[in-house]
Parts: sequence; structure tokens; C-alpha cells
Amino acid sequence: MSVHEWQELTTTEMAGLVDAGTVAVLPLAAIEQHGAHLPLSTDLDIGLGLLEAAAARLAPDRNVILLPPLALGSSLEHADFTGTLSLLPETAIAVIEALGEAVSRAGIRRLVLFNSHGGNKAVIDLAALKLRARHAMLVVKANYFRFTPPAQTLPAEELRHGLHGGALETSMMLHLAPDKVRVARLADAVSEGRIREQAGSTLGPEGDAGYAWMAQDLHASGVTGNATLADAETGRRLVDHFGARLAQVIEEAGEFDLDTLRQRHPASG
Repeated sequence: MSVHEWQELTTTEMAGLVDAGTVAVLPLAAIEQHGAHLPLSTDLDIGLGLLEAAAARLAPDRNVILLPPLALGSSLEHADFTGTLSLLPETAIAVIEALGEAVSRAGIRRLVLFNSHGGNKAVIDLAALKLRARHAMLVVKANYFRFTPPAQTLPAEELRHGLHGGALETSMMLHLAPDKVRVARLADAVSEGRIREQAGSTLGPEGDAGYAWMAQDLHASGVTGNATLADAETGRRLVDHFGARLAQVIEEAGEFDLDTLRQRHPASG
């Protein structure tokens, strides 16, 4: 399997390795509060765990280079809780752009931004488009929490409202890093979104017309979801499933027809 870590290559090794099908993958995460039961490293731990699961599934001839993970993200929505480290959104966009530019300079035109933190979505959208416009790159935005989860793992209501530190994240942490989970502190943090939905409201924190929220708006603890539903076996199934989907995304990025990334039409001036 041709999966390499960017920082472990020499400059001459990388120059000889890169070809037209090379895919670079940039893991994007966050260091932020996840309540009393999960560590600040939760998003990073999950992201790296899913990437490891994906790497094991890639075709042997797939040429992939993994960039060092960007551990700090845009975590404004969690900034009022102790321990959260956050980049300004403008800074996060600039960092992703700078790393994408370095990928382009290395001769790589295929970049997968693999994200494990919800607050990064907006900055990734903007950075990806800017990289496409400036460097004619394929930039794939892969947010694992937007992948369809495996059937019959967690209740649909929990998947809708367990946005942060709920059963999904806690289950994966029980599988990937069980020693980091404070199991005595697991609780059911009922989201304001769930309460509004049960009252018949169609306006919530997420959905087709969501409102901007800080973590404490959804629950005073900063957590939303029922972590007591979590278990390691569910976490294993989630990691295997999401890892397989990520592997598929990387494979398809390597096969993508770059000729469809067309240059500016002459009539545009």
C-alpha cells in the first residue's frame, strides 16, 4: 500500500513519488471542550482513527500522502468553555490555503480535506473554493459527520440531536481511546434542538433553516446528546463504516478526471 506521511519523506523522495494520480489528504480537527466525559482531543482522536481505518482499505497501488494533521480549528462556538483552543475563522482559512498552496507546489493536484470538527465546515468551504480558483486543483471536502451512518446503530433522534459529545462521538472514543473516556461522567444532555422539535418547531440549530448557536445555547454543559447510549461495539461499527466511506472518497479523488476542472472561458475575458 502506497500511503506515505508527508513529514517522513525527503524532498527528493517526494519529488520522485508524486505523479498525476497522487492524492494528498489533510486531516482537520479541533482541540475543544467535549463536556465532562470526553477529552479536549476528541475530534483529533476520532479523525486520526478514521483515517487509519481508511488507509487500511485503500488499493495497494493508490498513491496517497498524508499531511500532518491540523489539530487546531475554528471553534468559536465552544470558546466560552475552559480548554478550547480556537483559530480565528480568517486565520483557519489562511492556514488551509497556505497548506493547499504547498501541496500544489509539490505538483499534486488532488487534495482531500478530511474534517472531524463541525465548526470547520464554513472555513473549509471557503478555503477549498479559493484553492480551486487559484491553483486549478481538485479539492474534496469530506466531513465524516455528513457521511450516512450505518443502519441500526443509534436512534434517529440521537443522530439528529447528539451533535457534540453525544452517543456517536462517545461510542467511537470508547472504541478508539477507551482510557480517555470518563465513563462515570456519561449523561444525557437533552439539546434545545430536540426540545424545540418535540414542541413542533421547524426552526432549530441545524437543518434547512438553522440558527447560529454557541454550545451553551443548546445545553448548559456544552454537550448535546445522550452519551449513556454509547458503547465500544457501536463505536467499532461506526469507525469501520466511516473509514470505509473515507477510503472510497480518497479512491475516487485519485480517479477523478481533472480535465473537468476547466479553465476560464475565453468569452469571460
